[in-house]
Amino acid sequence: MSLALTGLGVAAPERVVTNADLEAVLDTSDEWIRSRSGIRERRWAGPHESTASFAVEAVANALKAAGRTPDEVGFLVLATCTPDQLLPHTAAAAADALGMRCGSFDLHAACAGFVTALVTGAGLLPTSPGPVVVVGVERLTQILDHEDRTTAVLFADGAGAAVLEAGDGALLGWDAGTDGSLRPFLEIPPGGQHIHMDGGEVFRRAVRIVVDSAGAACARAGIAAADVDVFVPHQANTRIIEAAASRLGIPAERTVVNLDRWGNTSAASIAIALAEAEAAGRLHAGDRVLLSGFGAGMTWASALLRWA
Repeated sequence: MSLALTGLGVAAPERVVTNADLEAVLDTSDEWIRSRSGIRERRWAGPHESTASFAVEAVANALKAAGRTPDEVGFLVLATCTPDQLLPHTAAAAADALGMRCGSFDLHAACAGFVTALVTGAGLLPTSPGPVVVVGVERLTQILDHEDRTTAVLFADGAGAAVLEAGDGALLGWDAGTDGSLRPFLEIPPGGQHIHMDGGEVFRRAVRIVVDSAGAACARAGIAAADVDVFVPHQANTRIIEAAASRLGIPAERTVVNLDRWGNTSAASIAIALAEAEAAGRLHAGDRVLLSGFGAGMTWASALLRWA
């Protein structure tokens, strides 16, 4: 499928929270956090920042990079598990702030959200009246128990967006799935308000899920995972990333990691990492770029792109 990501954009909260900041309020340490997750700092939203406001900023930046205006957009797909309100969808608020009147909806696939939105947007593109914009955005701090050291040190806020158009690139292959029997390992329990996570189980399942899903996307494109030029995984844990990349045969120098500076931003993480990779000059025309996300559900999604 012809597909070019003609513009990428990021939105970051103003507040940066370091491991030293968390040492002062939690029974934890910089060494404990870094050794178990790889995170040094993360970005947390302030009271004036929202899921919609992050989406608006990221989409505006992506449109500017693509040389497009909001009125040209044919459809907006917003991936999040932290909407500002249950009704209406957050994409409606973001579209309104941007001056869009195109179709829009929210998509909830947790940390696999951006890749799922990308594949969905690519499917809409051939008959869309204009470019399709996809955005992964979270304000996870609103569902954190800030006294739980097992989750409060991991999750963060932010957004990443992409403008999709027909072009010289392509969606070469994709894979997605859900194993609902694993729901209790990462969830907000019914009637609860905060994330609960069984970190050990998530770790054990995540490596296999990423390897299987990413491998399947590559196989459908007829290439070996080891031949991928750039691997952009969900930024959840450096040990998961390293183990999955190793099993796929992808060396560290071809793997994008920004977890240490951002923390786990769920649906936003792959979009942010992709945008930073482009800004750093790591993506070139013709590169095979592999994206792979996994998260609550347990839900996973992978996509292999030929970069334009």
